[in-house]
Amino acid sequence: MFMTDRSFLFVLGSSRSGGNTEILAREAAEQLPAGVRQQWVGLAGLALPDFQDGRHDTGDWVPGESEAVLKRATLEATDVVIASPLYWYALSAHTKRYLDYWSGWLTSPGSDFKQRMAGRTLWGVTAMADHDEARAGGLVTSLHHTAAYMRMRFGGVLLGNASRPGQVRADERASIRAKTFFAQDAPLARFPGEQA
Repeated sequence: MFMTDRSFLFVLGSSRSGGNTEILAREAAEQLPAGVRQQWVGLAGLALPDFQDGRHDTGDWVPGESEAVLKRATLEATDVVIASPLYWYALSAHTKRYLDYWSGWLTSPGSDFKQRMAGRTLWGVTAMADHDEARAGGLVTSLHHTAAYMRMRFGGVLLGNASRPGQVRADERASIRAKTFFAQDAPLARFPGEQA
């Protein structure tokens, strides 16, 4: 049974608004029960500079407004959905930058980011031009391993086939999968060979 006290954060990593990945993510989100909270954040529209690794610097890191908004939204969500097109067989630059910020949130003084994210669920949605879904393996592995490191659950990646704007609407297989994507079991992610 789907619990309605869940809160989904949809992180849109495309360089354009309303792209195929976003269309597919919204199609899947339409299936969520009415009581489930949804927040949508478009990374391309945020003034988020490249992440600067300051783990060994002296002094405190002062987050900018966009970073603070993203961190708060991430921590408020029970489910984080990374909606990134497949760019060069991997996550988009916007999406990778967002995940790079997790590194800073993990290591900031007094941080409990990893502890708070443990047990939550990470999902992925992507549209790709290639019909061979194995070509998305790098993106899937990146998200899975991120979830494993954070001790999160991983719901997998909803894949759609599209290149031209709006083309994903013609992908019947993706549309069928979108209807039940968030209803599936999301097991605790583990690295290959890791014992329970």
